[in-house]
Amino acid sequence: MGYACAVTRSALAADLARAYRYASGSRARRIAVCLRSPGVHAVTAHRFGRWLLQRSPLVRLLLEPFYVVLDLLVHALWGIEISRRASIGGGLYLAHAGGIVVAAGTVIGTNCNLSHDVTIGLAGHGEKCGVPAIGDDVYIAPGAKLFGRIRVGDNVKIGANTVIHRDVPSNAVVALDPGFHIVSFKGNRRGAVLQRVS
Repeated sequence: MGYACAVTRSALAADLARAYRYASGSRARRIAVCLRSPGVHAVTAHRFGRWLLQRSPLVRLLLEPFYVVLDLLVHALWGIEISRRASIGGGLYLAHAGGIVVAAGTVIGTNCNLSHDVTIGLAGHGEKCGVPAIGDDVYIAPGAKLFGRIRVGDNVKIGANTVIHRDVPSNAVVALDPGFHIVSFKGNRRGAVLQRVS
């Protein structure tokens, strides 16, 4: 238990250090930015929940209500839902609040970045049913979705709005292709509306 507690403390310290490093300004300003950061609130709640899972039944009975309230606040205020049953290495950085979901059983390595509207979830049937295992130093851009029993290697960059449902090798950069294309040159207003305005 002492080892598990030390691992949780060291993971949280790495999370906070990354948030501090990304903040700008004086030391006081950087600390203030970290204290009010939804990402810091979310990772703190997650680490507390993981730590609590490894405590005695009596400690869990006493502290579980605090975790439930903390987790609910993070979910309600910031739209971040990270299961405490997800195994996440130290140095997790959540750049923006909103729409982040990490399913139970997910494995995420160290020094990973999750952007807003990212979902890492359960999918599949039978032997293919499961959740992703993500390596170290992975950046997941806004809107990306990863699901199923897949493996994402180390040092991977996943582009915005990309849907990942198969394994991704280490050092890959994955992007939504072709990205966008122009479907019309009619603008965003109808001609009749423009005539009435002018």
